[in-house]
Amino acid sequence: MTGYYEWNPMPHIVDIHCPNCLESAKFEFAEVVKIKLKKDVAFFKESNLFDYKLLVDSSGQRWHAAIYYPGLHGGSTLAIQGLPEGYKSSDWDHSRFLRQNRQPLLGSMSCKNCSQATKHLLRWPDEAYYTIEFKGSVLWAYHRESLIELRDFILSADRKEENYKWRNFLRHVPTTFKKQNARETVAKRLNRLINN
Repeated sequence: MTGYYEWNPMPHIVDIHCPNCLESAKFEFAEVVKIKLKKDVAFFKESNLFDYKLLVDSSGQRWHAAIYYPGLHGGSTLAIQGLPEGYKSSDWDHSRFLRQNRQPLLGSMSCKNCSQATKHLLRWPDEAYYTIEFKGSVLWAYHRESLIELRDFILSADRKEENYKWRNFLRHVPTTFKKQNARETVAKRLNRLINN
């Protein structure tokens, strides 16, 4: 998929190339919560769990934000305690829905291979770990689960997206990869990624 679709939602965690060792790493999106009262800004600025940012919305209004990186804290909000009144740690939980693709793609990267864990600005799909090239076009998957579904979809005779968990993702597979004469080559390349 050479294009990146704003309206195609992403999972909260995707597999990327580690910028340090180039092996597979997990990128997890940060969660941004609006700071409700100006008096609370000092708490979030001083906290070692949050980044504070003054953001501007699409209408030009400025607002104070507390950014939390679950991927740097065991993938949960359990580390968040002692918040000012009116906030709860679950405010920074990931939504049960897929994440809409909004810039910036801020989060954390953790690599088991080199043990690096750091804040990271995602360059998607350039950093996608699961990618193949075919006839000058690039096809990518979010993570191993979506990669397996992509391979199964390419190999299927009927290609009914509604039969797959990652159907919204599969709807955007370019025709180049779905053509009959591409099926065998594309499936082999996807299988190589799966078996790595």
